[in-house]
Amino acid sequence: MTNHIALYEPLMPANTGNIARTCAATDTHLHLIEPLGFSTDDKHMKRAGLDYWAKVDITYHESLDAFLASLPADARLYLISKFSSKTYTDVDYTDTSLDHYFLFGKETTGLPEPFMRKNPEKALRIPMTENVRALNLSNSAAIIIYEALRQQAFTGLERAHRYEHDKLK
Repeated sequence: MTNHIALYEPLMPANTGNIARTCAATDTHLHLIEPLGFSTDDKHMKRAGLDYWAKVDITYHESLDAFLASLPADARLYLISKFSSKTYTDVDYTDTSLDHYFLFGKETTGLPEPFMRKNPEKALRIPMTENVRALNLSNSAAIIIYEALRQQAFTGLERAHRYEHDKLK
């Protein structure tokens, strides 16, 4: 079982960098669906301070269709959108025999509306007030992946940093 975060045509390198850091910290596979609004070459990533980029399991997809075609037949795909009646906490992510894919839309427009209309049963939202248009993409990805990991008992993740643990002895 693997957890996956997929970003549809991300525009902002800082968001993608923050999500990549979360993926590195949680052993989550990152999928980037092109076109991207920035370059991910080594020079740009180092300039952005993303020295952990090499520790991210990352796959690039030429299009949304290419990404969808790459999914295993038994994968669970979740579309993260503010236009859903089901919240991310309404889902059971504990089946460790399955891959869980969390697909996030472009920062400015979300996922394509025709695609969303075809798949409303896969849509999940993070509850929030109407005071803002949307939560930050990297914050949303962290909220969702950590809920899945919490339900999976944080399998494979350390509960405390060794240094902090040693100081408590």
